[in-house]
Amino acid sequence: MAAERSSAERTDDAARIQRVTMPKWGLSMKTGKIVEWFVAEGDTIAKGDDIVDIETDKIAGTLESPAEGPVRRIVAEPGADLPVGAVLAVVAPEDVPDAEVDAVVEEAKAAVASGALEEADEPQPQLVEVGGRTISYLSLGPVDADVPVVLVHGYGGDKNSWLFVQQPLAEQEQRAIALDLPGHGASGKDVGDGSLATLAECVTGVLDALGIDRAHLVGHSLGGAVVAAAARAAPGKVASLTLIAPAGYTPEADAEYLRGFASAGSRRELKPLVGRLFADEALVTRQLVDDLLRYKRLDGVDKALSAVLGTLLDDGDRQAIDTPALLEGVDVPVTVVWGASDRILPVPDGVELHRVEAGHMPHMEAPGEVLDAVRSHL
Repeated sequence: MAAERSSAERTDDAARIQRVTMPKWGLSMKTGKIVEWFVAEGDTIAKGDDIVDIETDKIAGTLESPAEGPVRRIVAEPGADLPVGAVLAVVAPEDVPDAEVDAVVEEAKAAVASGALEEADEPQPQLVEVGGRTISYLSLGPVDADVPVVLVHGYGGDKNSWLFVQQPLAEQEQRAIALDLPGHGASGKDVGDGSLATLAECVTGVLDALGIDRAHLVGHSLGGAVVAAAARAAPGKVASLTLIAPAGYTPEADAEYLRGFASAGSRRELKPLVGRLFADEALVTRQLVDDLLRYKRLDGVDKALSAVLGTLLDDGDRQAIDTPALLEGVDVPVTVVWGASDRILPVPDGVELHRVEAGHMPHMEAPGEVLDAVRSHL
C-alpha cells in the first residue's frame, strides 16, 4: 500500500496542476459551446497548441493551450455549453496522483453546477477625444507594458473583430488596445472628409492621448492602409506594422460588396454580403449579422460609410489607395498576412506575405497565424 502523501507533497501537487478554462473572447461572450477537441487524455501539449474549437454567439474559434504537459482529464465534452472561466481540461505531470487530479475535476464541475462562476469586474471600453472626435477603445493587459499593440479594424468593422487576438496577447502580459475608427463601433460618427490622413491622425492621436510613445500597429483591410499612413506620417511612433489583407495593394476589389455593405438596410441584403468575408460562410451567425445591422441603423453611419467609401474606391470602382507607396521610406518591420481565399481584396502578386487558410478575415478564421505574425515583432 502506498504511503500517504504529506501535506507538503499535496501542496506541491496542487501547484503543478494547470487548468484550461473557457476563454473570454469579446465583451459580449458569457458562455461558449465545445465543438471539437483536437487532443485526448494522455496527450502531451505545449503552450500555443490548438486544442479545442469553441463556438460563441459571434463565431467559432480555436483555443490555444495556455498550459503545457500531459492532458490528464478532459472535463468538457463536445456539445457542452459552459460559462467563461469554467474548467475545460486539466493538465498535470504524470506523477501527480489521480486522486488530486480528480479532486480538481469535481471542484470544477461543482462550480459550474452551483452557478458560482460570476463574472469578475473586467476592463470596459473607454472614450477619448482626438481632434474633436470621440474615439472608443478597449485596453487589455498591463498598462505599463513597454510597447503596446494597437489593433485597427477594417471598413464597417469595429474593435470586437479582434476578439481572438486581443485577449491572447493580454494573457501573455502584452498590452493590447483595440479602437473604433471614426464612423465605426462606439466612436463618434464624424469622419470629416473620410480620408486616410484623417483616420491615421485619429490613430496617432489616441497614442498621444494615452501617453504612448511608440506602438506596434496592426491593421486589417482599410485599417491596414490607415496604419501604413500613420507610420508614414509619424514614423517615430511606430515600432512595427502587421498588415492583414490591407487595402491598396492591387487595383481590384469587390466593389459590389463595398457599395452593397454601405447601402444595405435589411438582414436579407446584409447576410450574403457578410458571407463573402469568410472562406467558410457557415461562420456567419445570426448574431453577427444582427450586430452589423444594428450598427448600420445608427444616426450618422450612412454618411460616414459613404465618405470613407470615397477613400477606398475611385469612380471606376477600383481601389483608390496605394499602400506600397505609403510604405516607401517607412523604416520599421512590416509583415503582410493574407487569406488565400480572400474574395474582397485579391491576393497580390510580387509581394512578400504570409498566406493563411482564410477569407478576408484571417484574424477571425486563422487567429493563431495572425498572432504569430504580431508576436514576431514583439
